[in-house]
Amino acid sequence: MNIKELQQLVLEFRNVRDWKQFHNPKDLATAISIESWELQEHFLWKSQADSYDLAKKQDVADELADIFNYILLFADSADIDLEKALLEKMSKNDKKYPISKAKWKSDKYNQL
Repeated sequence: MNIKELQQLVLEFRNVRDWKQFHNPKDLATAISIESWELQEHFLWKSQADSYDLAKKQDVADELADIFNYILLFADSADIDLEKALLEKMSKNDKKYPISKAKWKSDKYNQL
């Protein structure tokens, strides 16, 4: 499935439950933040090695899916074409972080 097909799947799930009334950019942005925190909880106070614990992989995948679900809903609510937005952002990042300056570095673009 591509992004638009996944978004349609999520929208159909929402629509048959009449949840669209609850989905506005403010609340969906908050939901993304909350789900992101739930993802972070799996890694809080863990060593880097522990962060690769395969026993938690399904829980982490579920949290990522929740975040992605809300991102798809937010994009619909805000009338944002995610595929287009991502491609445009990658183009901007390519200019901000040219390989010749950014390779092997974690510096912010204005410090390269």
